[in-house]
Amino acid sequence: MTSGSSSSSAAAPHRIRNATRATMAQFFVNGATFATWGVLIPSVKERFALSDAVLSLAMLAVAGGALLTMGQSGKWIARVGSARALRQVGILYAATLLLIPLAPQFWMLVLLLLVFGSAMAAFDVAMSVQAALVEGQRTRPIMSTLHAMFSIGGIAGAALGAVPGLSPLAHAALVGVVTLAVSLSIGPFALPDEVHDSAATPHGADKRARRMVLVLGGIAFLALMCEGGMYDWAAVYMRDVAQSPMAWVSYSYAAFSTGMAAGRLTGDRIRARIGGLRTLAWSGAAGAAGIALAAAWPSPLATLGGLLLSGLGIANLMPIFFLAAARVPGMAAAESIAAVARFAYVGMLLGPVFIGGVAEHLGLRLSFVGVALVMTVVALFGGKAVRRFI
Repeated sequence: MTSGSSSSSAAAPHRIRNATRATMAQFFVNGATFATWGVLIPSVKERFALSDAVLSLAMLAVAGGALLTMGQSGKWIARVGSARALRQVGILYAATLLLIPLAPQFWMLVLLLLVFGSAMAAFDVAMSVQAALVEGQRTRPIMSTLHAMFSIGGIAGAALGAVPGLSPLAHAALVGVVTLAVSLSIGPFALPDEVHDSAATPHGADKRARRMVLVLGGIAFLALMCEGGMYDWAAVYMRDVAQSPMAWVSYSYAAFSTGMAAGRLTGDRIRARIGGLRTLAWSGAAGAAGIALAAAWPSPLATLGGLLLSGLGIANLMPIFFLAAARVPGMAAAESIAAVARFAYVGMLLGPVFIGGVAEHLGLRLSFVGVALVMTVVALFGGKAVRRFI
């Protein structure tokens, strides 16, 4: 038996509203928790007197923990259900965040961050399953708005770190308590998803499902390569290629992030009006056009406009890919989402590396041209990957 994208019978309107709000809360605390780790990084570097190279090992531990355990997390969530998984992994997620400022030695911190990354990945998958269930019960799309709540949670978590006099431990404790409370309260509001018995899945159907997930994962990999590249290289491009004043350099990250947030807040209305396939195609085209604008016209204003446009376009790609993954027949939603998410994580990690490698030999401007071409591929072929599911 496999889990679908919605429960077997239509839920009452008040139940759907409550489930929607509860799922929004899950996305919010996930964004806040992950942002809090980002805010803690400078204090970790100072406490252990780390070089940039050694600090990068700590950052890699988070991603490594997520990648190494995501497959098993998907299978576990498929067995126990997303609501139960959110409750249990939420405890681990909150606890590891709280322990990060308390780790007495660096090697202990690295082990802790591996667990933190694993918990984050499992939380991501479980809340995405709930998101797909919620959308399946609604008359209008909601997936992009839910992802916007992750961004809003990230802003809130980062802003909390700027409160005068708030220590890293107090910051982690406050966010951890909220994450724990939201996770433990999901039970009465979550929509039920069927557990998955892998032994009951026909072998042929399982192979077909895995091929579909492989295609979805490949497109998600390309999309997240572009997103990760823009996050990590936008400021460098503004400084070195667009020759912008130093005061404008930080605006590059803000422009892309603003585009992402605005795109997700409006994405559901756009998808309701023109459909998922057109939304994906136009989103990919907007992403490609924005990056191409920055590459073709490397002035400060044009680059900011290009980054804003690329953020607007890229914003709604992953919500559509996750929704499609949850609807793959022949595989539990948790397993298919976990598989696509793993591809996406790898793309996010490797995108900046590829851009840097191309920039080393051909220049950063030409590497942005390459990113625009990759996004064009997503716009042209992404619809074929999701056509059956949205």
